[in-house]
Amino acid sequence: MRAKLIINPSSGKQVIQKRLDRIIGHLVLEEIIQSFDVFTTQKRFEAYEETRKIEKGEYDLIIAVGGDGTVNEVASGVIAGESEIPIAILPAGTVNDFAGWLNIPRDTKGFCSMIQKFQTIPVDVGKMGDKYFINVAAGGLLTDVGYKASLELKTVLGKFAYFVEGMKEIPKQAFRSIFLDIECEELKSKEEIFMFIVANTPSVGSFKRFAPKAKIDDGLLDVCIIKKTDFADLIGLFLQIMAGEHIRHPKVLYIQTSKIDLQCDVADLSLDLDGEQGGNLPATIGVVPKAIRVIVP
Repeated sequence: MRAKLIINPSSGKQVIQKRLDRIIGHLVLEEIIQSFDVFTTQKRFEAYEETRKIEKGEYDLIIAVGGDGTVNEVASGVIAGESEIPIAILPAGTVNDFAGWLNIPRDTKGFCSMIQKFQTIPVDVGKMGDKYFINVAAGGLLTDVGYKASLELKTVLGKFAYFVEGMKEIPKQAFRSIFLDIECEELKSKEEIFMFIVANTPSVGSFKRFAPKAKIDDGLLDVCIIKKTDFADLIGLFLQIMAGEHIRHPKVLYIQTSKIDLQCDVADLSLDLDGEQGGNLPATIGVVPKAIRVIVP
């Protein structure tokens, strides 16, 4: 097999970089992969541009080394380039919601065994305008901490960097509510909300069951909308979110849909796409069924 390795050297705590030599060595010595081409990113969108240039049949697989943002760029590049090459993920980011939900191994033995067996599954991808997301699109209260947390902070503290950034943002945002117009086949409504999450997998921001009904191959996106509520109720609600029991809460709207239109009264409301800044509302968010293939254990 021939493999293209796309590496984000700044992802997470950079611990994974120390394992790469062992993993590559094992794959070559065991003759699982005969040749590697390696590309190391230096800035955002380079993983996308490099992947987009790959032609169909040029490689047997692409290995994305990084977090959800890196996997997003690689998946987007595969779709844009129409190469249809399977993607393997070596998790190296701060949270890795997507890889975590798929139980992708981080250790050398587990990862190499996964590559050798080469079992792939089709995966849906979310789309907003000309941008894609593999795991989540989000807006509102605290949904911007993923890209506001500095690289240095994430490198030192890992996922705790998000908690630090969140504590800084709470006084600034002061539970600012948003009037959100929602339109899809299943619902048409205007709600005063704190946040909305459009998810492709159940795992969002380390909450393993934020979208408990989500499946990555059902042709649907799971929309979870947290309505405006008082602080005391919000604390209880987040406890329910941790347990995946929030979708029946009276202050939660939970919709499964293939396309949704969202507009709001905040002109500069930024959206998070897989942990990176992804534009503003209004937006139409849809799903591309079985857009990519991912190698899984």
